[in-house]
Amino acid sequence: MNYKLLALLFFDFLFLLYGVTTISISAKEAIILYENKDFIHYLVVFSTKLFGQNDFALRLPFILFHMMGVGLLYRISSYYLKEDVYRLFTIMIFILLPGVLSSSLIVNNSPITIFFTLLFIFLIEEDENTYAYLLLMFLLFVDNSFEVLFLGVFAYAVYTKENKLMYLSGSLFLLSLYIYGFDTGGKPKGYFLDTLAMYALVFSPLLFLYYFYTMYRILFKGKKGLLWFISSVAFFLSILLSFRQRIPLSDFAPYAVIALPLIVKNFFSSLNIRFPIYQKPYKISLYLTIAFLVINFLFTYFNKSLYLVLDDPKMHFARKFHIAKELALQLKKDGITQIKCKDTRLCKRLEFYGIDLGDRYLISEENTPKSFKKVTISYKSTPIATYSVSKLHN
Repeated sequence: MNYKLLALLFFDFLFLLYGVTTISISAKEAIILYENKDFIHYLVVFSTKLFGQNDFALRLPFILFHMMGVGLLYRISSYYLKEDVYRLFTIMIFILLPGVLSSSLIVNNSPITIFFTLLFIFLIEEDENTYAYLLLMFLLFVDNSFEVLFLGVFAYAVYTKENKLMYLSGSLFLLSLYIYGFDTGGKPKGYFLDTLAMYALVFSPLLFLYYFYTMYRILFKGKKGLLWFISSVAFFLSILLSFRQRIPLSDFAPYAVIALPLIVKNFFSSLNIRFPIYQKPYKISLYLTIAFLVINFLFTYFNKSLYLVLDDPKMHFARKFHIAKELALQLKKDGITQIKCKDTRLCKRLEFYGIDLGDRYLISEENTPKSFKKVTISYKSTPIATYSVSKLHN
């Protein structure tokens, strides 16, 4: 049993649980819970039915998929990294990645995409082809983002001349296009720089540069395996599409971050073949990357402190994940359990915390003259939102 890996997983799990306590359901998450009819919807409905309608139940499935994905990534890293210290380093960086960190806490498809993709790679690497093929067929009905996986697997199968896998992945890709479609509509408009900036946020700037270098280097010089094909196809396809449209990065970024074992292998191979006197630039870039990731890690979990320095609380980047839980609690204290909202998205969020739709009270973030009560939400005595509650009927 690898106790160091367990320690990393325990550390990760504790911080994720803490993160759950700091956020509220967002409007987009409320739509997924109450209106959508897809795999993620049924997953969160099942969890909230089983564990109650609360933030932990809402986010638990994605935390679990994340944790299982971490375990699989460690196992897959052993195919590329001989020393355990490098495998543990890979896991530590993965846990600290900004994109992985944020997606593990919110209702989205990324942890699911990462887990099932890593599971497929693991099954192929272990020569469990029958289970791998069955998994691919199952994924057709899970989410449209697996179109990218099918395409990456198809490219790998063509390269390695594995006919069964080629026919299966190609057929699944075409079926996925038929079922879900592929958005290429709208007026052509370049979002290339925006896409690169988003990738830099998902990885961190220095690590993203090294990701790009690793993908490029393997393309011309390295051994091209399944992991490289899946990650590189997703990345280069997203870049290609970004020349004419804005892409949903959540459909592509999960396939990029799983290439971390390749990045770590390439980096330490380059570092170790050099004499100590020439290792300094590599070590500086490594320390800077780790420092940036740790700062971002702390910034993500303790981002509410920004309210103390912002002139306008509405400028907070994570405000859409704040306020609703505290507002619902304050309304309940005032005996209000049914309300009408000027912002219908707010009502959807409040519904999750037991504030139902009603026609006696109206709540608005605007200052209304007929309001009978002001509800202020604060963070460490700093007001971050004020709502007016008006009586509609006596």
